[in-house]
Amino acid sequence: MQSARLFSIFSWVVTGLIVLSLLGFTFWKIQPLESPTTAEFSPTIAPTAEDGKMPSLTSLSASTIKGIPRLVSLNTSIPEQARYYSEEYKVKRGDSVFGIAKQFNIKPETLLWANYDLLQDSPDSIRVGQVLKIPPVDGVFYTWQAGDTIEAVAAKYKATPDDILDWPGNDIDLTNPDIKPGTYVMVPGGQREFVQWIIPTIARGRSGTASVSGTACGDGPVGSGAFVWPADNHYLSGNDYWEVNGQGHLGIDIAAGEGAMVYAADNGVVTMAQGGWNGGYGNVIMIDHGNGYVTLYAHLSQINVDTCRGVYAGNLIGLAGNTGNSFGAHLHFEVRLYDGFRNPWYVLP
Repeated sequence: MQSARLFSIFSWVVTGLIVLSLLGFTFWKIQPLESPTTAEFSPTIAPTAEDGKMPSLTSLSASTIKGIPRLVSLNTSIPEQARYYSEEYKVKRGDSVFGIAKQFNIKPETLLWANYDLLQDSPDSIRVGQVLKIPPVDGVFYTWQAGDTIEAVAAKYKATPDDILDWPGNDIDLTNPDIKPGTYVMVPGGQREFVQWIIPTIARGRSGTASVSGTACGDGPVGSGAFVWPADNHYLSGNDYWEVNGQGHLGIDIAAGEGAMVYAADNGVVTMAQGGWNGGYGNVIMIDHGNGYVTLYAHLSQINVDTCRGVYAGNLIGLAGNTGNSFGAHLHFEVRLYDGFRNPWYVLP
């Protein structure tokens, strides 16, 4: 009996010790961490009365101060302000109509239309030293002529009279909208036709290609539809492809120095291999691939194939150059499909 009583007392003692231990551990865990000593955080204030300098703080180690870091941005975003007036740009080496237009955030056709007197709607007419007019927005930058009316000019360029009257850069007095001849007027959103000369497609015979003229060649290799690059470089050195209502720059200007090799982009038959001006194309080669596709290679310095000769993808057909209406050596490459043009980027690997 006494042994049972002792055992009970012993059990209660042990239980009490366990409870006290748990309470003590819990109390210790919930206590805040001891604050670092004043010596670690207290800033040292430099004397100010004698030297007149502002107080300075001693640097604290990263291990002492713990917090969330904040990255400081040194870039300030300044919104681009709208332009209402034209600017002038002097062409330098390496420029292209496409590149200049992109620089000023306008379309290539806007730049061409504003500088017809210099470029004649041809991006290949750009030359170092030319001073181009840069319109403030897309549309037609028009020189007002004697006898013009706002209604007639707006209709001519597919715009409305309000487009002209409301454009701030035109500085038109709405109470007396009299525009002097010779004044440059912006027609925002306006457009006109290009003055453009294109070599007609020449087919090799019954190939399904839209033949306009030329000698029909016999059968020959047929394209696989898997095009290869016509030059060793796979990037541009001038104008890109752009098209407006079937007009524009309907090819790409591939980087290729004077004498660089030019290759057939697919199997086919040469339907044109001609030297000379050729409407600005210079020395030019055309290949009918027999499947509806035709490719054209312009501004060549040398032609290495004859008309009606069969070629295969990757065959050497000529050398790049600067003939015709060209601004620096490059390869002008076009892809035509039946009776239209196709963006070369859609077929090149």
